[in-house]
Amino acid sequence: MSYNVLVVEDEIFVAVVIEDVVAEMGMNPVGIAADRRSALKIAPEADIALVDLNLKDGPTGKEIGKTLAENGVTVLFMTANPSQLGDGVPGTVGVLPKPVMDDELKEAMDFVIARRHALPAYCPARLKVFDQAHV
Repeated sequence: MSYNVLVVEDEIFVAVVIEDVVAEMGMNPVGIAADRRSALKIAPEADIALVDLNLKDGPTGKEIGKTLAENGVTVLFMTANPSQLGDGVPGTVGVLPKPVMDDELKEAMDFVIARRHALPAYCPARLKVFDQAHV
């Protein structure tokens, strides 16, 4: 099954690499959003979102992720600042610290897809899964 993936990232080169990896996996990148407004505009097209925290409009990623999750999007945060998420964000999967290698992103995407369907899956070593009490 193919999934529509939204990349919420303000560093365009990073975002394009993420889109390429997602496309290599047979998924459909639906867009890159560098801020809250853009992310929420594209959100209705997304099944999965990869969300950075510090964006063009400030540290809005945490709120974007929460809003997307509340609207049925499976959210994985990818950030160089994972401590900003504390114990997690309700309804989101977890956080993968940047920098991220392509193979690690592929493993994380496999995990996210499995979680979307409540299936067991291998969890990449650096991926911090949020407490299920938040979900």
